[in-house]
Formats: sequence, structure tokens, C-alpha cells
Amino acid sequence: MSERKTSDTNQTSGPKGLMINRVFSSKNRSPFDDIEWETRKASITDDKGNTIFVQDNVEVPKSWSMLATNVVASKYFYGDIGSKTRENSVRQLVHRVTRTIANWGMDKGYFASPDEAENYYNELTHICVNQYGSFNSPVWFNVGLSQVYGHRSYSTSSFAWNNELRQINPVDNSLEYPQASACFIQAVEDTMEDIMRLASSEAMLFKHGSGTGTDLSTIRSSRAKLSCGGTPSGPLSFMRVYDQVAAVIKSGGKTRRAAKMQRLKVSHPDIMEFIACKTREEKKAWALIEQGYDGSFGGEVYDSIMFQNSNLSIRVTDEFMHAVDNDGTWETKAVVTGKTIESLKARDIMVKIAEGTHVCGDPGVQHDSTINKWHTCINDGRINASNPCSEFMFLDNSACNLSSINLMKFVDEVGNFNVDTFKHVVRMLIIAQDILVDSSSYPSAEIAANSHLYRPLG
Repeated sequence: MSERKTSDTNQTSGPKGLMINRVFSSKNRSPFDDIEWETRKASITDDKGNTIFVQDNVEVPKSWSMLATNVVASKYFYGDIGSKTRENSVRQLVHRVTRTIANWGMDKGYFASPDEAENYYNELTHICVNQYGSFNSPVWFNVGLSQVYGHRSYSTSSFAWNNELRQINPVDNSLEYPQASACFIQAVEDTMEDIMRLASSEAMLFKHGSGTGTDLSTIRSSRAKLSCGGTPSGPLSFMRVYDQVAAVIKSGGKTRRAAKMQRLKVSHPDIMEFIACKTREEKKAWALIEQGYDGSFGGEVYDSIMFQNSNLSIRVTDEFMHAVDNDGTWETKAVVTGKTIESLKARDIMVKIAEGTHVCGDPGVQHDSTINKWHTCINDGRINASNPCSEFMFLDNSACNLSSINLMKFVDEVGNFNVDTFKHVVRMLIIAQDILVDSSSYPSAEIAANSHLYRPLG
């Protein structure tokens, strides 16, 4: 399969913009017309057999599994069950998203002509409705609610790139510039104002279905001294605040459970408390379960203990790993002065990490030296943190838009992989994701600016 090339915008002749070959779709025919549709009842039960979600007359492609039907109806259809605005068809959902993206692309000059934009809409629609690929969840949650349905939000807590003014501006309708990235990395400064600012920013990200990660190593240890007297609270105290913010959004949000990553450098003076904090809470859970309290997923036991709404990771360096290997010592350092606070056996630290991982799955380990050796923008700052799932590692105050591709769609009955079709699907999705970067809003002006400049996609 050959594709027409994008024209060189420095040339004086020829179209300026992307040319889109039709690989899946046909001219003057909607991709939805090629689908065999059927209506189903979407229903989900909990581990006790209680129905927790049900929607009748859900229209889906006949080829879709019942699992896919339940997921799309329960998670991605917009509107309250039983209301006139409730989506009830995959056709509505996919059109809402792909039409909005294609229109944005045309408005922003991505396509050589309206015909090319229409080709793109049809190709992207076919890819999504036939399960060749899919966007990250915030796209399905938020994109098109303003453009297709005319909804508005009066939230003024987000920022977006203004193409006309060529600058980052606050937005007064966050649905017009929807949150579309799933993964965020946010920095925090060692001030009460910024520590609380992070809690607010995380809440808005969770509300719209995204996850975020932060390096808490910038916060002074509980062992330090304040210049005005007294001692700082330390990162673990503020982790309790962040954990409860995530818990509230988890239970009251319209999309899904909150997702967050908190990490601490292995040289931070509070590292041993950080390593053990979730293990201690897990043992409290065991005691409650022994007394007969509900220890199931979402049960009252795990709603009663701390640190259940976050992944925890330790940032270890090559120097630390060599100290473990050589049975050496490891020094923790004051956040502000860099002075040595404590000298510990490196292996003792590693054993405690392993014990915590064995008991409750946390903390994990991130290899800081290796991560920064592979950094693609090393001159612009270190990589200090990751998103909750750790596939996105980049600069502080950045965001990444992700999509997924179903590789089995490209394999024939004898195992041959269709490379040309795969390349086409990758191209269509990456175009969409790049369009989304400057069409979306972000919780801070700095994240909006970094997204515009670096355009992280995955």
C-alpha cells in the first residue's frame, strides 16, 4: 500500500496539508453503513452477584464481545441513565469523537482540503468502530461534548493553547477544550501553597478521568527544622491529604477511579517510613478482616485505611544499587542543605522494599540513572517522576496522550502480519493525537505550554 505524501510547505505549488488515502472506507458511504449492528442489554454485577450497572437497548457492532459492550456502555457513554441526553450507541460515541477531531484538524490546517478532512474522518471512524485502535479514556469521556452536543462547563481552572494569539490562555469552557490526555507528571514545591495547589490540580485531573504522578522528594523531611521554629510535616503527612482527595474523586467522580503515582528518592531522610507506610496499612486491613469486616475490592476495610489510592515507587540510582551489591552503606541527605542525615545499610533498605512489595505490591522501584540515560530531552531538565502506570517518563509538568492498537487485527489466518495496514492505522492515530494536543486543556499553564512544545504521544 502506498500513501500520498504530505506536501513540502516550503514549496510554492501543490497542496499544503495532509493527504489521506482511503484504505478502509469508501467515498460517499459512511463507515457505519458497513457495520452489522445489533441491540443488547449491558449489565455488570459485583463479586456478590449484585447488579451495579444496567442499560437496555445498547447498539453495538455485532462483532463486538459482551465484555466490550459492558465496558463501553458503563464507562464511555455520556449522560445519566434514563435521561434524554444519554448515549445508547457506539455509533454516537465514535462519531462524537472522530467528527470533532477531524473538524479540529481542518480548522487548524492539518488537511489539504475539506475532502481530505472527510477522508480522514471516515478512516478514523472505521479504525475505532472496527476495533483496530482506540484512544485513551479521557478522549472518550470528554471530546465532542461541546462541539457535537453543545454542552458547556463554566470551570476556569484549566489552560489551553490559543492558536490565534500564539500563547497559552485560561479557558472559560473546559468542554470546548476538553481534557484529553490520560497521563500527567506534576512537580510540587516545598511551600504550603504549592502543596495544596497540587491537591486541587490532582482533583481536577481525576474528575475528568486522567492519572498523575509526582516526585515528593522536594518536600522537606519531618526530621528537618523550620527557620521559624518547629519541624516540617514531611511528605508522608501530605500523602494522607492526597490519598483522601483521590478517594473522594474515586467515589464521586463521573468517570473512573483516581490513579496516582507518588515517588521518593532513596536518599530522602523519610525513605524508610515511605517504604513501610503501605505495608503497615495492609496489616491493619488484615486485622479488620479477621474481625469480620468486608475485605473485598471496594469493601469497607480498604476504604478505612490510608494510601490505597496511589502507587508508590522508590527512585534508586546506580550508586545505590552498587552499594547494595557490595553490602555498603547509604546516606540520606537533607532536602535543603544536602547534609547527611543518616547512614544506613543499603541492603537493609532493599530488603524493606522487597518485603513491602511481597506484602502489598508497594513500593515499586524506578531506576533513576537508567531512566535519565535514555532521556530524549536531557538539556531541558531531569526526569523525576512518571505517570501512575510508569510507561510515561518525562519532564516535570508534562502530559502524554496515549492510544492503543489491536495487533491481532493485522494478522491473517496463517499468521502473516499486514505491515502496510498497520502503518496506515498508526498514521491515522498519531495525526489524531497531535490534533488533540493543542485542542485540549490542561490543569496549569506550564503543562499546557510543555504539551504544546514537546507534544508527547504514545
